[in-house]
Amino acid sequence: MVLNFVPIVLYGGAMVSDNPSSADNQQETRLAGIDPWWVVGFVDGEGCFSVSIHANRLARPTSGWHIQPTFQVSQHLDHIATLEALASFFGCGRVRLKGPKSAVAVYSVYSTIQLKDRIIPFFEQYPLRVKRDDFESFARIVRAVRDRSHHRPEIFQEIVTLAYSMNRRGKQRGRPISEILSGSSETIRQALNPLV
Repeated sequence: MVLNFVPIVLYGGAMVSDNPSSADNQQETRLAGIDPWWVVGFVDGEGCFSVSIHANRLARPTSGWHIQPTFQVSQHLDHIATLEALASFFGCGRVRLKGPKSAVAVYSVYSTIQLKDRIIPFFEQYPLRVKRDDFESFARIVRAVRDRSHHRPEIFQEIVTLAYSMNRRGKQRGRPISEILSGSSETIRQALNPLV
């Protein structure tokens, strides 16, 4: 899938389009965004591809675990316009404050449909450098969640293991991987506890 983005060059913080500024394309230019390679560099420095795993008793096919992939980019409130430009560029997600009294704004995409249809194809067309490995794991996880293959125990184990391998320099997870995998299948339980 090839995505078309209108290139815009940043000069002194202002966005300037390479396209003529007729009334017909002003809206397209404003919403289409920025130079795709600028987005890659910005996300490599300020973005995060993460996968949270939460207990949810309604998630029976995955033994009570909900898998939530998220793409986020954070900035100080002074630069919220940059996050709004990213939201327009990708045509999805939302910008919000990190907390009620926070001076940090976050652009987030939680929808696995939007992740699969907009975010992943973009970064496959314009590859990351610094966050490439995390992105590749993230893309595999999003696709497994979208096609529900993560309901199969062996795929669930694979994507949980991938999720735990991501963002090694970030916050540590609140629960050990063994807690999540212990209920997914007898094979996984045996792999985690070979002497039992």
